[in-house]
Amino acid sequence: MGPLQGIKVIELGQLIAGPFAAKTLADFGAEIIKIESPQGGDPLRKWRLLKDGTSVWWQIQSRNKKSIALDIKEPQAQDIIRQLVKDADVMIENFRPGAMESWNLSPKELQAINPKLIILRISGYGQTGPYRDKPGFGVVAEAMGGLRYLTAEPGHVPVRVGISIGDTLASLHGVIGILMAMHERNKSDLGQVIDIALYEAVFNCMESLLPEYSEFGVIREPAGSALPGIAPSNAYLCHDQGYVLIAGNGDSIFKRLMKTIGRDDLGQSPDLSDNTGRVKRVEEIDQAIGEWTALHSSSDVLKALDSAGVPAGRIYNVADIARDPHYKARDMIAQVKMKDGSLLSVPGIIPKLSRTPGMHRRNAPEIGQDTMDVLKDLGLNEEQINGLIEKGIVA
Repeated sequence: MGPLQGIKVIELGQLIAGPFAAKTLADFGAEIIKIESPQGGDPLRKWRLLKDGTSVWWQIQSRNKKSIALDIKEPQAQDIIRQLVKDADVMIENFRPGAMESWNLSPKELQAINPKLIILRISGYGQTGPYRDKPGFGVVAEAMGGLRYLTAEPGHVPVRVGISIGDTLASLHGVIGILMAMHERNKSDLGQVIDIALYEAVFNCMESLLPEYSEFGVIREPAGSALPGIAPSNAYLCHDQGYVLIAGNGDSIFKRLMKTIGRDDLGQSPDLSDNTGRVKRVEEIDQAIGEWTALHSSSDVLKALDSAGVPAGRIYNVADIARDPHYKARDMIAQVKMKDGSLLSVPGIIPKLSRTPGMHRRNAPEIGQDTMDVLKDLGLNEEQINGLIEKGIVA
């Protein structure tokens, strides 16, 4: 049932950052009780392309979860949450800082009920600092974290990555924090609060950006498809108008690449024997590679580079992904049976664990699908639950 079997998680988040963290835990056996608004549930249910009124994205983000519908602003719903955390291991929320406190569900109040509770809080700017109260979405965090400035061709407007990468990076940092806190709890028997800011998760992945500025006053500028300071690593146009990404930046790899393209003179040049020398002549190297790829189809280029042991690949769209044999061989194209019996392709589960792998145990829930069962487990009878339903507090 997975390495996290027996771990109980209360998910109060919505959209991407909090729910993605909970989804990752759910894939590996954690019991996730997702709390949604009775009025429409998680807004992600209506994002992008819909099937039978529900986003197909929902089948990824909420697989393996239970759903109960509570109006969290109502005191009786808050009482239910306090009961749920009594035996919970983790609570996840990604509201704006101060929201949980306004509902009398602050970490201090919840950990007074359950001192072992680990609380993951994901927000745009974190729980402290001068920006804490500003609304923050992933796209803004990507810009503040330094990523958006670099994602452009020189002289053109910076573009977004194309997915909500800031939210996902924050989620993964949150999962790491939860696992570390659970490990530490084995010693202290105490929970703790994990404070994740979207922009900090992005900034944490920005490699040498800050030390280069600190030491040399260098502001890394957009470089399109190239990787500044590492050569050669770029996208090259082939004869069939397809692009091939070539990473020939290892010293021995560079020599093999130059031999393959008929430029052994560059491969054997002492000035180009390491990355420092290659960076100084990167335009010359890129031109030589580009002249070679322009003479050949992308498939022939890849064939030649594979034979030479040079890392290279095509730029995949989702159709390429869906039919790629390597994706299929590693179970990265999974299928979910929908209510109407049709099959929906969804990403498989990572990381790959040898003894206790993650698995798809149940489809994403309908709004409030598990409300009755969860509340009965708390000791409420049907009459009490129906009374809450009549008041619109639960659904």
